[in-house]
Amino acid sequence: MWDYTDKVMDLFYNPKNQGVLEETGEPGVKITVGEVGSIACGDALRLHLKVEEETEKILEARYQTFGCTSAIASSEALVDLVKGKSLDEALNISNKEIASYLGGLPEAKMHCSVMGQEALEAAIYNYRGIPLASHDDDDEGTLICTCFGISDTKIRRVIVENNLTTAEQVTNYVKAGGGCGSCLAAIDDIIALVQKETPASVKNSLQTRTTGEFAQKPLTSVQKIALIQKVLDEEVRPVLIADGGDVELYDVEGDRVKVLLQGACGSCSSSTATLKIAIEARLRERVSKDLVVEAVDPLM
Repeated sequence: MWDYTDKVMDLFYNPKNQGVLEETGEPGVKITVGEVGSIACGDALRLHLKVEEETEKILEARYQTFGCTSAIASSEALVDLVKGKSLDEALNISNKEIASYLGGLPEAKMHCSVMGQEALEAAIYNYRGIPLASHDDDDEGTLICTCFGISDTKIRRVIVENNLTTAEQVTNYVKAGGGCGSCLAAIDDIIALVQKETPASVKNSLQTRTTGEFAQKPLTSVQKIALIQKVLDEEVRPVLIADGGDVELYDVEGDRVKVLLQGACGSCSSSTATLKIAIEARLRERVSKDLVVEAVDPLM
């Protein structure tokens, strides 16, 4: 169960910066856009910045986010943080600063703050005409996670910047390892290499975090069902309802999750994609990678 701060919930329920910014021909002003993530992977963010060309000051910002409560709140926080800053100042904003602005995020939701940081960098790089709309050489390393397209360079970067010590933490921050799990051993190897390069005093301090705070027990059946219901209610249904559809949890049998697709979702020709991309992928990420979601016929 996610323990969100009051700030996160306020920004989620009362967003003020959603939308787009379009070129209006205003002299001395340029609109730039940065986009990261993928709907197929569960989260996507498109950030729009209105920049004063002479000073490179960010005059306005808007976002379009497909994602959960923390993704929307992180996007709101990002916009609040960048307004009025120069592009160089904005580039110094880290994912930790976004999370701090929100009063903290659950460990499993930290990838939302990372997504915000990366969208900001992509928008600024696009403005400056830098071909790679991602962080320095993130896409030029060896591909480690084929499910989410994450390179060893990006994994190393997030480990160093956030002092991560376990593969589970890496998954929480950039999703690598959250799909089929075949890359988890490789992620462990990267962590080990980073730790070898880290001073012993710092390493010992970081290793204490692998127990207690981040230790998680397997979910009981009751806990699993409760978490599935919570993810559906908070993260899936709002997106489907916005498109005229809905989903209801019907039953859970082991790792088989049975749902009722309703409204536009039930009659839509792309209901299978909705089932697998919008529902199953998110439940696998938030609850268990072993879950399989099936639609049931309400008339049966």
